[in-house]
Amino acid sequence: MYATIAEALLTGSSRGGRWKASAERYHHLDRARSRLDRKLIASPDGHLGRGPARVSRESGWNDSVLGLVDRLSTFQLFLFWIGTVALSGFGYWTAALLGDHVLAEAGSPVGATLEGLGSALYFSFVTATSLGYGDIVPVGIARVIAVIEAIAALLIFGAVVAKFVSHRQDELVREIHRVTFDERLDRVQSTLHIVISELLSINSLCQTRSTPLQQIGTRLDSAALLFLGELRTTHDLLYQPRLMVEEGVLGSILANLSSALEVLAELLTCLPAEFARSQPLEISLHNLTRLAADICGNCVPHAYTPRLIFWMDRIQNTSRRIQLAEDSS
Repeated sequence: MYATIAEALLTGSSRGGRWKASAERYHHLDRARSRLDRKLIASPDGHLGRGPARVSRESGWNDSVLGLVDRLSTFQLFLFWIGTVALSGFGYWTAALLGDHVLAEAGSPVGATLEGLGSALYFSFVTATSLGYGDIVPVGIARVIAVIEAIAALLIFGAVVAKFVSHRQDELVREIHRVTFDERLDRVQSTLHIVISELLSINSLCQTRSTPLQQIGTRLDSAALLFLGELRTTHDLLYQPRLMVEEGVLGSILANLSSALEVLAELLTCLPAEFARSQPLEISLHNLTRLAADICGNCVPHAYTPRLIFWMDRIQNTSRRIQLAEDSS
C-alpha cells in the first residue's frame, strides 16, 4: 500500500517539492513495514497492535536466575547454602581419599580419616563465610575450587540476608497495595453512581426536548468516557487472577454497572433521529458494548457465586440489546 501511494506521489512531482518529500516519507514507512513484516492495526480505543518483543539471552538468563531466587523461601535458600558448603567439604575429603591431598594443616596434608573429614568441613565453612583463619590452606587445584565456593556461598548467603531484610518491606508494600486497592474500589462505586445520575439527567433532558442537542451530546460524551473507564476497571477485576475482591463489594459494582447500562440503553433509544453522534461517543459506545459482552458467568476465567453470575449475565444481555439497537439504526 505504501509503495503504491509513493509511486502516485512521485508521478505528480511537477506539483512541487512538497509532493516529493511526502513520497520519501512513504518510502521510509514502506521500508519500516518490510523490516517489521507486520501491520500496525489501531483498535477503536486507540491502542496499536503489539508484536512480541525481542529479549536478549543475557536478559532472559538474569530474569530466570532472579525468578528462581524469588520463588525459593528463606529456609530453602539457607538449606541450599548449607548443602553447598557441605558438598564442597566432602569434595575436599574425597580428593584426599583418592590419594590427592588438596588441603594442608600446619604443613601436613589433611588425611582421609574422620578427623580429616572434620577438618575439610571446617575449612569449607571458613571459606564460605570468608573468615580465612589460615590454619588450613588449599593446595593445587583446590585453590580454584575454594575461590569458586567462596563466591557462590557469599552470593547465596547474601540472598538469604536479603530475604530477611525485605520481609518487612514486603509486608508494608502489601498493606499499601491493599489500602490503595480498597480506595480504588470505592472510587469505582462512587463514579458509577455519578454516571448513573448523569445519564438519568441527560435522559430527562432528552425527553423534555427543551435542551439543545449539542449540549446533550457534550454531556453524553463525557458520561460515556467516564463510564468506559470504570467498566474497563471492572473488566480487569474479573479477568485478573491476582485481584481478589469481596463478594459484597463486587456485587455492588456489578449491580451499578447493570443499572448504568440499562439507563444508557434507554437514553440511546430516546435520542432523536437528527442527533449527530460525535466520533468519541461512537468509540466509547463500541468499547462499552465490547467489554460488557465479555462479562458473563461463562466468560470470566474464575468461578463466582450465583448472585454475581446473575449480575454478569444481566450486563451481557443489556450490552447485546444495545448492540442490536446500534446495528439496526
